[in-house]
Amino acid sequence: MAFGTGTKCVQAGYKPGNGEPRQIPIVQSTTFKYDTSEDMGKLFDLEASGYFYTRLQNPTNDYVAAKIAALEGGSAGMLTSSGQAANFFALFNICECGSHIVASSSIYGGTFNLIAVTMAKMGIEVTFVSPDCSEDELNAAFKENTRAVFGETIANPALTVLDIEMFAKAAHAHGVPLIIDNTFPTPVNCRPIEWGADIVTHSTTKYMDGHGAAVGGAIVDSGKFDWMAHKELFPGLTTPDESYHGITYAEKFGLGGAFITKATAQLMRDFGCIQGPQNAFLLNLGLESLHVRMPRHVENGTAVAEFLSANDKVAKVSYPGLKSDPYYERAMKYFGCGGCGVVSFEVKGGRAAAESVMKKLKLIAIETHVADARSCCLNPATSTHRQMTDEQLEAAGIPAGLIRVSCGLEDKEDLIADLEQALK
Repeated sequence: MAFGTGTKCVQAGYKPGNGEPRQIPIVQSTTFKYDTSEDMGKLFDLEASGYFYTRLQNPTNDYVAAKIAALEGGSAGMLTSSGQAANFFALFNICECGSHIVASSSIYGGTFNLIAVTMAKMGIEVTFVSPDCSEDELNAAFKENTRAVFGETIANPALTVLDIEMFAKAAHAHGVPLIIDNTFPTPVNCRPIEWGADIVTHSTTKYMDGHGAAVGGAIVDSGKFDWMAHKELFPGLTTPDESYHGITYAEKFGLGGAFITKATAQLMRDFGCIQGPQNAFLLNLGLESLHVRMPRHVENGTAVAEFLSANDKVAKVSYPGLKSDPYYERAMKYFGCGGCGVVSFEVKGGRAAAESVMKKLKLIAIETHVADARSCCLNPATSTHRQMTDEQLEAAGIPAGLIRVSCGLEDKEDLIADLEQALK
């Protein structure tokens, strides 16, 4: 029986048996007991499923990961300690020293830094392309050592909308997967796998949690990318892993399980970026209302964007749900709405004017956060994206005077009134 998104938000991932807890249990244990060494040995050989140490896997986490995988329409999922860890694992699972990544230039500043600086120190190079590039320009960015394409469904905070189908087509033409960060729309408003994406990541800290309670990330595999068809490009998945007794992941676990199994057995083993089971429990509470909250976020975001676009103190508004927005048609295609509750705008007068407006806000708080039940705002150039140069900021569509407003679940009239008095 096929269930809708709302039903999956509430019930997917965990099915209690007779007399078992209705809510997912919090398995707050670092380790697990076995009767014999042989039983545990089967787990270390990946010959049996189960748990032996929470640094790799935990039952609470797996229940929630299974729910997110169901929501995205994927074959398998895993939780990580943060969205940054999810993006790193998703890329590093198929990249190594000497690899190359094609990435949209319009992405979250922390992820830009991860790919452009930190992963560069590992010998992994990147070519950034505009989300508005032509198909020819996109194809020209690929090299013989390209192993992945990366982008964000809705970029944070530029709010550009990626042409998922075009990026997927280019990736597949060169034999590599498309990895999409779907944090802002969530699977309630967009399921990138249905448009050709192969791997989907999330900062679950944002709308999925929705209450600013727990940092976390998630990775979902579509189960559709044929690693063995491009065997020479992905030796980590298609040749024996000597650190796991010569297992070839793509052969043993197939299309639906190879990617997540390798990321768990190898990367989580070595890096240990596990999400705590308490955080996973809180995340699941947020997921249960995600399908109810997202329409309200979009409603408030649309109302605030329309108010700002009519205000003479505002130079520019970016929100893909506005008909005047350059990404409106793309948003309607992929989301059928504005996609989220985040609005970016420039105040006339640049950075100084933006800082002045933010100081006068009374309801909307200045926070290094976004996609929360409570409305908040920040100036990316002096916070989340301050490691980027002015040139990089412009290339990413984030001018220095930009204010990002995350519209929460309050009454939209109150949010508009707060912005109106601050702008005055």
